[in-house]
Amino acid sequence: MIALIDYGSGNLRSVEKALAKVGGDVRIVSAPADVLAADAVVLPGVGAFGDCVTNLAKLDLVNAIRDFIATKRPFLGICVGLQMLFESGDESRGVPGLCVLPGTVPRFADGRLKVPHMGWNQLRIKRPDCPLLRGVPDGSHVYFVHSYYGQPRDNAVIAATTEYGIEFAAALWRDNIFATQFHPEKSQAIGLKMLSNFVALQ
Repeated sequence: MIALIDYGSGNLRSVEKALAKVGGDVRIVSAPADVLAADAVVLPGVGAFGDCVTNLAKLDLVNAIRDFIATKRPFLGICVGLQMLFESGDESRGVPGLCVLPGTVPRFADGRLKVPHMGWNQLRIKRPDCPLLRGVPDGSHVYFVHSYYGQPRDNAVIAATTEYGIEFAAALWRDNIFATQFHPEKSQAIGLKMLSNFVALQ
């Protein structure tokens, strides 16, 4: 069973439909016990970093997510679900993240490029051995909508990058932790391939 966490922020239905399409047994959950009972967990995210972390805390889900990750079962964070894995974010200074990965979440600099970054970008695959990226060709296009991006302290966790003014982390991988700054559920066949890879990890 894949637990899709509902904490009042996230495009749950599109993620649910995409996971189900590739064979996932998906259940939308919001209780810590249901998170800990799952075979795999997906944490989506849309909106502000601080609001998302605060909503998780109100539902007692912060420690549940950390405890689940510690069991080494598969975990996938999407968009703000990736950003919350870090220690802090520029969008909500003073609000700690989940502190699962060392690093911060800066904002794109204002300049010639429009912020938020919205649209299709190519992946540069840095870790072809990443299980989430199995069968995904280098240069594949995926869909982004964001103004902030994860900046890990350890570049070894970066599985893929893309460029928008700067090169930044598009996908992360450490042990059982997978995360994408882009939206696989909106990335057509390539995104479905990644979600299929995730489902197969159970």
